[in-house]
Amino acid sequence: MVSRLFERGHADVVELQAGRGQWFCALAWARSLGEQDRQADALEVLAPYLATGWWTAVEAAARLLEDWGRVDEAIEISRVRMEAGHPMALEFYTRLLARHDRAEEAFTLLRPHIGELPLDTVVDVAGAAGRDEEAAALVAARTEHRCTDFPWCCNGVDRDTAFGYLATIRERQGRADEAIALLRASSSTLVNNREQLAALLGRQGRLDELRAMAATDDSGYAVRQLATLLEEAGDVEGAIAAYRHTGEGVADDSNSVFELAQLLARHGRVSEAIDVMRVQADSPGGHSRRRRLGPPCAGRPVSRSEPPSGGRPGAVGAP
Repeated sequence: MVSRLFERGHADVVELQAGRGQWFCALAWARSLGEQDRQADALEVLAPYLATGWWTAVEAAARLLEDWGRVDEAIEISRVRMEAGHPMALEFYTRLLARHDRAEEAFTLLRPHIGELPLDTVVDVAGAAGRDEEAAALVAARTEHRCTDFPWCCNGVDRDTAFGYLATIRERQGRADEAIALLRASSSTLVNNREQLAALLGRQGRLDELRAMAATDDSGYAVRQLATLLEEAGDVEGAIAAYRHTGEGVADDSNSVFELAQLLARHGRVSEAIDVMRVQADSPGGHSRRRRLGPPCAGRPVSRSEPPSGGRPGAVGAP
């Protein structure tokens, strides 16, 4: 709604509502002022919210300050809330430090709170600090956990999830075989680890293993990864065959149908793409899964050729 007001030229309404205590208007107006190099005015808009110590406002202001290059101020206002014991402030504060060449300090702060924080934060900050082996030991301990009351017994990090994070560290250390073994041990029970395993096999160029995985993986991740790699290598027929590897087409998997159709369309085989979509649309329940094919270039798979920069969801480099 706020963005629509801006789009339609009603910035004055946003400004008015910002002064009346409407948080989303206040935040949008502060961002707008910042873009106009009116940073002092932007912070004044947020000041009433910051005065309450409300974390959402503190985080928003810190992000604005960081975007403006005022990193020390961003660190300071988040540090105050972190030292006051706000449960979300430590994660934000340590990631902020790690993004600005203070990863060692950040990791030292994290260590006493390993059981309270998302493991991805620990893994990401450890990578930035060059302390992967310490992080691996901490994460490995979590792989011994046996859930009795998930998610309360383990803060939402069961042993299979921990295996995934440990694999991220091992790959980052250049120990790909260990990472693959860890993911294979846990991918049968956790879908996220199947996706991570498929991406890792792709990055390592292990196509035969990826083909073997695709033959039995009902999640579709291995097939998608294999097809992407083959297409990038110029083997379009091989990519098409990957989607049709069962010998019976892909009509039962609406995502694979759509991806195959997009692949065909990207390479000028529009009639075949339409036929693939028509078969799926005419199948039982197909009317509820109809999707627009879009232009030939739409939906190109994202390359997975680059290794992850840090932990699984969200590296420290992203504000």
